[in-house]
Amino acid sequence: MPPRVADIPDIMRTRAWRDYALLDSGDGRKLERYGRFTVVRPEPQCFWAPRKPKLWERPDAVFDPEGEDDEGRWRFSKPVPESWTLGWDTVKFHGRFTAFRHLAFFPEQAANWAWLKDRVEQLERPRVLNLFGYTGVASLVCAAAGAQVTHVDASKKSVAYARENAALSGLESAPIRWITEDARKYVAREVKRGSQYEGIILDPPKYGRGPGGEVWRLFEDLPELARQCAALLSENASFLLLNAYAARVSGPALAGLLSDACAKRGGRIDWGELVLSEDGPNGREIGLSFFARWSAA
Repeated sequence: MPPRVADIPDIMRTRAWRDYALLDSGDGRKLERYGRFTVVRPEPQCFWAPRKPKLWERPDAVFDPEGEDDEGRWRFSKPVPESWTLGWDTVKFHGRFTAFRHLAFFPEQAANWAWLKDRVEQLERPRVLNLFGYTGVASLVCAAAGAQVTHVDASKKSVAYARENAALSGLESAPIRWITEDARKYVAREVKRGSQYEGIILDPPKYGRGPGGEVWRLFEDLPELARQCAALLSENASFLLLNAYAARVSGPALAGLLSDACAKRGGRIDWGELVLSEDGPNGREIGLSFFARWSAA
């Protein structure tokens, strides 16, 4: 029996927490707080005018984009450290001013972290595979909730940062395997081995390169990878979470892909959008990525 696809989208909202807030937005930019630093970053979706102009007067860091991709340069109003400690729930991680406008994690993913934490806590030591795991916050959230985690990313630097974050969180001895490899190659090998997981997180970029020069293109490569991930789900599997940032993708499209990949598993597919909500009453919201997730029940 194919999975049942939800009729209406689910809006997963990330609101302010102790170490992060979307303070204001407008004129194609967003003003955020990352711990003790206020940061201005481009956001074309913010067509409206800022509501709190005084907050914008002296940000600690401003990202000036160059070209159409995420590259650009940071301008700082005062000296800043290479990294500083942030946290979400019990997990800690480093914030960093990267060359690609983000700060070494994606705050809107906090809505997914909360969902993953709740899901993992309902299971008995589940095996979780996190593909394109980046600096590891989702892996650490799952490990802290009791999962045995396999974290895969093609970037040696990202995996090193993830291991630093594990130590920062007191999870250096947690059952986490750190794998630096092309996700497609790793998954194909796991399928051949007959490996199984109770949960899979699949958060691919629009475009990327593996450690051996392998080229990843979302629209060309995701369908086969999603099917292989479904093949890795165990008999007692609980979830497969798919997230994507590409402009031409959508929640219904991702739901259709998972419905095809999980056609023989039954269960349910929810889909929708991850949004950042401005801090304070009547805060405006910025949609930043789309998701679909298969759940066993």
